[in-house]
Amino acid sequence: MRVSSFFTSRQGAGALQKTGLWCLGLCIWAQAQLPAFPGAEGFGRFATGGRGGEVYHVANLNDAGPGSFRDAVSKPGRTVVFDVGGVIRIQERIMVAANIYIAGQSAPGDGITVYGNGMSFSNADNAIVRYIRFRMGSNGTLGKDGITIAEGHDMIFDHVSVSWGRDETFSINGPVSNVTIQNCIVSQGLQTHSAGGLLQTNGGLSILRTLYIDNHTRNPKVKGVSQFVNNVIYNWEVAAYIEGDSDSASYVNVEDNYFINGPGTGDDAFTRGNLNFHIYAAGNFQDGNKNGTLDGAILPPAKYGTVAWQAKPYDYPIVTKITPPAAFALALAQAGASLKRDEVDLFLMTELSSLGTKGKTISNETDLPMHGPGTVKGGAAPVDTDRDGIPDAWEKSHGLDPANAADGKGDADKNGYTNLEEYLNGLAASEGTDIRARERAATGKREPGSARPREQSYDAEGKRKLPSASPLPLFHRGAPGP
Repeated sequence: MRVSSFFTSRQGAGALQKTGLWCLGLCIWAQAQLPAFPGAEGFGRFATGGRGGEVYHVANLNDAGPGSFRDAVSKPGRTVVFDVGGVIRIQERIMVAANIYIAGQSAPGDGITVYGNGMSFSNADNAIVRYIRFRMGSNGTLGKDGITIAEGHDMIFDHVSVSWGRDETFSINGPVSNVTIQNCIVSQGLQTHSAGGLLQTNGGLSILRTLYIDNHTRNPKVKGVSQFVNNVIYNWEVAAYIEGDSDSASYVNVEDNYFINGPGTGDDAFTRGNLNFHIYAAGNFQDGNKNGTLDGAILPPAKYGTVAWQAKPYDYPIVTKITPPAAFALALAQAGASLKRDEVDLFLMTELSSLGTKGKTISNETDLPMHGPGTVKGGAAPVDTDRDGIPDAWEKSHGLDPANAADGKGDADKNGYTNLEEYLNGLAASEGTDIRARERAATGKREPGSARPREQSYDAEGKRKLPSASPLPLFHRGAPGP
């Protein structure tokens, strides 16, 4: 068992606590970890992807065969880069192997859309998935999800657009631990079972700065151990955030989210709770008047229904927190595969920005104005002579040898990221990673460099207050609730 797994297991946690070495163990554990990329947060932040492994170039838009995306993710230990942009139409589900980095930000043109029968990330341990679109659709298998994770550990999905699931659109259900979904879009689950997703795991799940839009229900449905922070939920119909609805226990932090009623919304933001659902909630807003203006108010405790209230947040991973209005502005600007938004996500942004006047669930993606995934333009990939995933021009400008494939696995600045990862991180950073800047833009009240307290909550009138720190037990990464 690796060090981090030991410290987060029941056996390791118990041993450390009994011997008085808990803090020392956490220090060793933290020093051994490197975020998947700058800006990676939450339970899944330490996924390693294909670091140091093979580089696979996706060279065509074929469903299968050499150079295809399906072939690229079929074997473990790969960083997948794209020499093409466009729509990859698939007939059967794609099963992703372990230790894979899907670098959608490397695709030329408008990026990549995978359109068809959905994706399975079950046992895709250490997956890093960034800036790509997975759109299932009406030709997908009935009862299957757009993305499914049934087991596995350490995964992070960043700026991923997922839509048109036949059962759930993005579902996690089973022995799964240490997963983050951040800066994503989960949209338009298809009727007659239009659902954002069932998220059920005791292993630790973070949903951060993600947009749920045009899903009839389960936006999401949550069970187990999770944190739900700075998300935007728009135009649900019968259920937005479902509080377990279960005999099993859940332990959650729900903070600074914005629930915005759309034309189809007909129920409260929080539903189906019971005393098995242990919740710390603070700063969650709802705008229910559908008047085209963002003018919501904080949700009082009564709006959460029957739950087991926690006075202090569970000690889950520290994440960046901004105000709900800033989370809305950030979703409009950067949610999903936003380096170059496709017609589908642009359509969704038009609905979201209407603030109550536009939006609907769908039963078939071909009924949309773009009649499916729309046009996703390709483009020319930069020259990469040694096929290490790094263009020649970048290598030359950073003192590397464009004829030496081995230097892509090196670490020129000794910061833990390979030179290939540095290049890929730079592609994503061009969009801008200053989340606080979005908060300043949305509120007009914060000066550059001003720090927001780690934990922010509100009283009944919407005024902020600062709670004290959470007591033990400590829930680090995948540790289960009490």
